[in-house]
Amino acid sequence: MELIRRNGPLAGLRCVEFAGMGPGPHCAMMLSDLGAEVLRIERPNPAEFTINPITERGRAKLVLDLRQPQNTVRALEIVSHADVLIEGNRPGVMERLGLGPDEAMAANPRLIYGRMTGWGQEGPLAARAGHDLSYLAITGALHAFARKDELPVPPMNLVADFGGGSMLLVCGILAALWERERSGRGQVVDAAIIDGVATLFAGATGHVARGSLSLERGDNILAGASNYYRVYMCKDGKEIAVAAVEPQFYQALLEGIGAPLEWMDDQHDQSVWAERSAAMALIFLTKTRDEWTDILEDRDACAAPVLEFHETPSHRQVEARTCYALHAGIVQQAPAPRFSRTPGAIGPTESGEAMLGRWGLGSPRLL
Repeated sequence: MELIRRNGPLAGLRCVEFAGMGPGPHCAMMLSDLGAEVLRIERPNPAEFTINPITERGRAKLVLDLRQPQNTVRALEIVSHADVLIEGNRPGVMERLGLGPDEAMAANPRLIYGRMTGWGQEGPLAARAGHDLSYLAITGALHAFARKDELPVPPMNLVADFGGGSMLLVCGILAALWERERSGRGQVVDAAIIDGVATLFAGATGHVARGSLSLERGDNILAGASNYYRVYMCKDGKEIAVAAVEPQFYQALLEGIGAPLEWMDDQHDQSVWAERSAAMALIFLTKTRDEWTDILEDRDACAAPVLEFHETPSHRQVEARTCYALHAGIVQQAPAPRFSRTPGAIGPTESGEAMLGRWGLGSPRLL
């Protein structure tokens, strides 16, 4: 069913988003889903590849040609009525437009100025182009996403752009809003994707430091080196993922697939991983993915079917959690996280003029 706006935890928060692509819009989407009013300022005739109906949902949109000085003045007037600003340009672009932190925070000292970049605001690569894979490459994360004698497989742009980018900016904005409650002052949130990926990598590098994990290809159990943490092909050509790291889960997996329980004695002996992986690969080829799911999913075997996206919304756990919803004719991700008193919702699409009218700014003049 269609989701409608409810009183989310960020109700009353005003956010101005300067249109970009990737993590910036995703950050603004999350704020909108949680109740914030988001006004997206767009360039005239945006490139087609920048348009995304899901990450741009729940916004009011306003077209302003910021190359025109009159529209810079209008944008500053709008920002003066906002709580949060989000921009994802290369360092220096907003300053050249007359919309950098100095100008924006002079107009609104309480403003939280959120900046989303790949490399950060300073450093030898700050002005250089990059994409998700570039940021993964220099942080050590990409090197770890491979098995021995194989090249890393790019994890789409989930880990860097969104995991290390938009989620970091959301966290920074909320932290700055909390601090503003005490100081009454805004500040700049400099969220660099390389910072975010480094932060996401903390769990793995912490285990490396204590000697309980290797990031070397062929030794990294979290990258598919072991027989108990990897993906297997099934009889129907579909796949199943197993992640039975702890001994009790490994035992449940072995019992479920009919493998020898003696394998538990040397589970972490790397010398047997290749042989065990080959043996388990043959076992999984004897049944279809859904047959193995029926056998393993209700055991504590840490096994799950590898679903294609179109299958995901109907998975029983995903469906029970209502992780997806039909909105504007598109099956899309529901707002998250969940709140007991002030649940979020996908907001309505409205005109920029209507939102600015509520902000007390009247009808803008578009140039």
